[in-house]
Amino acid sequence: MITGAHTIIYSKHPDADRTFFRDILKLSSVNLGDNWLIFALPPSELAFHPSESNSIHEFYLMVDNIELFTSRMTAQGVGCTPIATREWGLLTELTLPGGGKLGVYQPLHARPAGGGRALHKKGKRSTEGVRARRKRR
Repeated sequence: MITGAHTIIYSKHPDADRTFFRDILKLSSVNLGDNWLIFALPPSELAFHPSESNSIHEFYLMVDNIELFTSRMTAQGVGCTPIATREWGLLTELTLPGGGKLGVYQPLHARPAGGGRALHKKGKRSTEGVRARRKRR
């Protein structure tokens, strides 16, 4: 029934942000003409959080190693906030060329099947890495 998800990031400078996603983040894309790019994304997850309002949505990219990611971004002149530890992950925000902020985090929570992590032979995700990182804090 559901074949995918289409995410939209609104920007005051979409061409600069499209170039960033193509050239810096190295996401593959198709060009629909006039530099109107649609990017492929890695496997994704969806969660519902309680709120007093509807129609509020957030978008984050996920990485396996937040320190490596931020050092690579910094080396390319991309501003990143200091890494913050949250119960659910290690979080930074990068500044897009268009001026917007984009959250990027290294998950510390369990990931659902199909969410991009390799499954163990029994079809279950290992949470030992998450437990080990939590103990180090």
